[in-house]
Amino acid sequence: MQKSFFIVGSSLAALAVIFGAFGAHALKAKLEPAQLQIFETAVRYQMYHSLALILVGFFFEKFNSTTTVYSGYLFIIGILLFSGSLYLLSMKNILGIESWSWLGPVTPLGGLLLIAGWIMLVISFVKK
Repeated sequence: MQKSFFIVGSSLAALAVIFGAFGAHALKAKLEPAQLQIFETAVRYQMYHSLALILVGFFFEKFNSTTTVYSGYLFIIGILLFSGSLYLLSMKNILGIESWSWLGPVTPLGGLLLIAGWIMLVISFVKK
């Protein structure tokens, strides 16, 4: 499990750098400033929580609890839902998905999962 968190966290962090460069270079001329800001928020939160996932890998050895594992899973799913929905929302005109109205509610759900991941991490620390 520990190795999986390291691998997924590092991979998601690398993707955040790639997406950041893509946004700064390829999308800068194609997106409106508000859309670009949404894209940058997605990249920033993906990076923060990818690093948090790597930390979960380090904490796993010391705290080795179910809540630590849940924290990692919540970060992964939260990144996918929060950042993933923001990427799609920011590029909906380019991708031709303007009618995907269900994307809006996905973002706060992803945010709640990220918050839950942090809470589970706190519980891991308190239980030790």
